Amino acid sequence: MEVQMKHIIIVLLGLLLVSGITGIDKVHGAGECGSTPVESEALKLAPCIMAGQDANTTPSDRCCLQIKEIGKNPSCLCAVMLSQTAKSAGVKPEVAVTIPKRCNLANRPVGYKCGAYTLP
Repeated sequence: MEVQMKHIIIVLLGLLLVSGITGIDKVHGAGECGSTPVESEALKLAPCIMAGQDANTTPSDRCCLQIKEIGKNPSCLCAVMLSQTAKSAGVKPEVAVTIPKRCNLANRPVGYKCGAYTLP
């Protein structure tokens, strides 16, 4: 009986520890995009899919508006452009990082290192 009680206490402490750690991440918004998951932010860049696949495509106004908004946080923009959602849509990271420049954004994160790529 005493051994069972020790096991129950250990399991409960483990659960508390795990729930505490995950709770901290949610409270402080530990991700690159704060409290919003990167994959959710990536969905906002749906108007940029063609521009992220072909460097010769002019980004749409909607695309540039979303890039401008997400680009206020360069680490979020980088994470979005390198996200699984972007890759699944056929976006090429080396092309995607050029979208802010192709949108002629004055306050774009120039020179920001984004994985193996640098924002021009």
